[in-house]
Amino acid sequence: MEANVGTIDRAARIVIGLALIAGALSGMIGAWGWIGVVPLATGVFRFCPAYRLFGLNTCSAPRS
Repeated sequence: MEANVGTIDRAARIVIGLALIAGALSGMIGAWGWIGVVPLATGVFRFCPAYRLFGLNTCSAPRS
């Protein structure tokens, strides 16, 4: 998997994912908060399948 998620994008995904999961754990937003696992995982692994599907890349690393 080639990284296609940039630094700012990555940080935002991790923060949003953790916030959604925390909301689900605390009962504030219900079970839908577990969808936060998706942005958290894409931020941690720096790869987003949807970005590849649409040909997007926010990563500033040179492509090989």
